[in-house]
Amino acid sequence: MNSILKWDGHTHTAFCPHGTSAELGLYLDRAVQLGFTRYTVSEHSPLPKHWTKNEQLQRELAMEASELPAYFDYVKNYKNRYEGVLEIWTGMEIDYLPGKPQYSLELAEQCHHEVEDWVVSLHFLPGKDGMRCLDYTPQDFEEGLIAYYGSMEKVVDEYYNELEQAVALAAKLPGSRRLGHVNLIEKFHKALPPIDPDQIRKRLDGLLPKLAEAGVGIDVNTAGLRVPTCGQPYVPGWFIGRCLEMGIPLVFGSDAHRPEHVGEGWNYYEESIASFRSARP
Repeated sequence: MNSILKWDGHTHTAFCPHGTSAELGLYLDRAVQLGFTRYTVSEHSPLPKHWTKNEQLQRELAMEASELPAYFDYVKNYKNRYEGVLEIWTGMEIDYLPGKPQYSLELAEQCHHEVEDWVVSLHFLPGKDGMRCLDYTPQDFEEGLIAYYGSMEKVVDEYYNELEQAVALAAKLPGSRRLGHVNLIEKFHKALPPIDPDQIRKRLDGLLPKLAEAGVGIDVNTAGLRVPTCGQPYVPGWFIGRCLEMGIPLVFGSDAHRPEHVGEGWNYYEESIASFRSARP
């Protein structure tokens, strides 16, 4: 059986306003202690001014564009410090922005000489009073999205419609690229009207050929395990198996916003791959 590269491919830093001020070295030391050999630093990319009408939320979402040079220098400094100990990739979690994909493409063009690894994520949907952050709070989701679309089913369909567009955007990025936390829509599933699992399966099935054709991978994001209203990874085991069957690249992602988050959920990722391999003839 081939070994699995121990790579945490989705992590954050003190440049994240909704994270902590912990130094990157604390995250990296934990990765080394846990036996990881590759680590992607993938901070949230800057957003357009006034992207949401909630000014406090806007300030908490991502670093400012003016901070990009300092971010890249920060990661480069640690790459040098940990050379020979841990392979560090300079990455970015860049948003697919509904109705404004050109913003992200222009940002990628500006940064592509620095960024080795892209995680393309969908955090926003059009909703009441403009763009709504779909992973902010259950109450905000209900008031801003369910009330706007009329049902959970319609919100879910809109989410996957936009996610398909995110794959198309990711296909245009240079180098390593993958789709972030594909089932983020389930973050509050224990606190909101239920989501039909058949609807999820149908939409994920439809996503697979698009990923394969575009050469875009999947961030096997386990952050949902530590969210009380979710309690499960954002990528189901059956979907991991289908990606493996179709040659769609997979990279584990803890989505660490604190040093102690690094590597959380690795066992799920490892066991899912092992289960798939053991079932093969």
